Amino acid sequence: MKKLRKKWLLFLSIFLCLALIYLCTIVGTASISFEDVNRILLHEIFGLPADMEGISQGSITIIRDVRLPRVVLGFLAGAALAVCGAGFQGIFKNPMADPFVLGVSSGAALGASIGMVLRFSGSFLGISGTTLLAFIGAFATIGLVYNISRVGKRVPVSTLLLSGIAVSQTLSAAMSIIMILNRQTLDQIMFWTMGSLNGKGWRQILLVLPYAILGGLILFTSSRELDIILTGEDTAIQLGVNVEFLKKKVLFASTLITAAVISVTGIIGFVGLVVPHIVRMLTGPKHRILLPLSLLFGGTFLILCDTAARSLASWEIPVGIITSLCGGPFFLYLLRNMKKGGDFS
Repeated sequence: MKKLRKKWLLFLSIFLCLALIYLCTIVGTASISFEDVNRILLHEIFGLPADMEGISQGSITIIRDVRLPRVVLGFLAGAALAVCGAGFQGIFKNPMADPFVLGVSSGAALGASIGMVLRFSGSFLGISGTTLLAFIGAFATIGLVYNISRVGKRVPVSTLLLSGIAVSQTLSAAMSIIMILNRQTLDQIMFWTMGSLNGKGWRQILLVLPYAILGGLILFTSSRELDIILTGEDTAIQLGVNVEFLKKKVLFASTLITAAVISVTGIIGFVGLVVPHIVRMLTGPKHRILLPLSLLFGGTFLILCDTAARSLASWEIPVGIITSLCGGPFFLYLLRNMKKGGDFS
């Protein structure tokens, strides 16, 4: 009975996600009728015959090149960050772990800041200089944190967390110095660190998608091992799990996904913290169902936050502010729950 309920929850989540993507494509400051949106989607996206008479080129551009890719990228980014959060919480056995806990965001922010200050205008394989430096910064950071934490051939989780926090704070301080010394780029760097989907299109989706698919496959195929490691590392080793290799897999996959996402969108916090924990409360800790539902709920959460960010005011609100407004109180709830002796389940 419980398995049937979880399957229905999964199917219902997929249906609601598709409906939400459609509805959020309709919503926007520019007034485009429901009927016109349907005709544009049928003709421009699905290639089906539809009467386009009376629809302006501006409306077509807004739906095809602005709203729809923004909504799709929002779903992709939210889904990716939530899956990474579930993976991190699994290996750390800590409900307050998220994709940025090891300094990935700080490394990406520092790399992006350097790119903005140096005004990198070139590109590599269609990737802008700033995006490429953000990607490199994220991976360099996780490499540094991993090597600092390593004790012989093992990497203790507690040491990994502490190293991540220390490196993250150091990189954040370095970025602050760059901002102080280069005031002409202060606003640009600040806006990037708040996270935004504004101005992003199909090119950014194609940039993130391969890394999200590769990293996601690694995490999904590790679901059984992640379940076993929740019983403790010693027990997992006795049951045949290569714990250190599992850590490397999860760290690599999560960093790959997170670096790809934040190099395009900037820093969008709390998605990887809030969503997996909510899903875990609904379904339990089994990663076979936790990961796909985190994917769906994460994408849904970020789409809703971004729709609010572009609709609540006449100006653009960085979506990272909206996610923080939602995630901050939930973080306090987690702290309060742990203080009362709440367990990680």
